[in-house]
Amino acid sequence: MAEYLSGAYFEVFLAGAGAVLAGRFTAVSGLGMELEYETYNEGGLNYPRFFFKETKPQVLTLQEGVVTDVDSVSVLMGMCNQGMSVPLAGTVILKDSFGAPQRVWNIVGAHLQKYMGPELDANQAAVAVSRIELLYNGCF
Repeated sequence: MAEYLSGAYFEVFLAGAGAVLAGRFTAVSGLGMELEYETYNEGGLNYPRFFFKETKPQVLTLQEGVVTDVDSVSVLMGMCNQGMSVPLAGTVILKDSFGAPQRVWNIVGAHLQKYMGPELDANQAAVAVSRIELLYNGCF
């Protein structure tokens, strides 16, 4: 029987040259890897051979969270506005309601692609980050 993790969250820590993205998010998607292979058929063989061609970029999406490092998203956005795309590397850790790690994904070469702040409404409580998208080549 599978154990359900109520109150679980994702702790994210990604760092690059002069930039850090650290926070806690309720939803993370795009944790995967996609590879493309080239098929090669030799004469006289009944089966094809596959050769690695390239990895396909993935989109790591962090949703509904709070950035715990002071103003790190604005530093990243400022660097992007100046034409600097800093590759980030680090971890995404699934933690249970007690804060114990349950699963870890390592991320390498992630670049900020999109940031969406919260919709501001004085009548509702909102989280600090609505959505952050990072382009990367897959996790391990």
